[in-house]
Amino acid sequence: MAVRWYQVAVQAHDLLSLARFWCQVLDWRVVFESEEEVVIASAPDALPGICFVPVSERKTAQNRLHIDLTPDDQTAEVRRLLALGASRVDVGQGEDVTWTVLADPEGNEFCVLRPKKTLLD
Repeated sequence: MAVRWYQVAVQAHDLLSLARFWCQVLDWRVVFESEEEVVIASAPDALPGICFVPVSERKTAQNRLHIDLTPDDQTAEVRRLLALGASRVDVGQGEDVTWTVLADPEGNEFCVLRPKKTLLD
């Protein structure tokens, strides 16, 4: 049996607003939009995507799953993300870590790591 990673679902209060934030972060686009979901991806047929679905309750705890980003320039990327509407958050990471913890406009944590080498480098 073969399986492929299709998408990650993110619960949101304002689906389109949060989808647009992540489109700016990742340089992706909205590939599907309805009242029940908004899907973003790098291209209409690209996998995986991120699907934003409605939720009524407020976020009350740290995410159990989060996205890690690895930019070419960590400091510049953190500044860019803060300007887009991200905020710095403390999830107990301490001060002597090599990553920065941010939250999107609805409080979902994500990390900005130092630049990483890829398998192609």
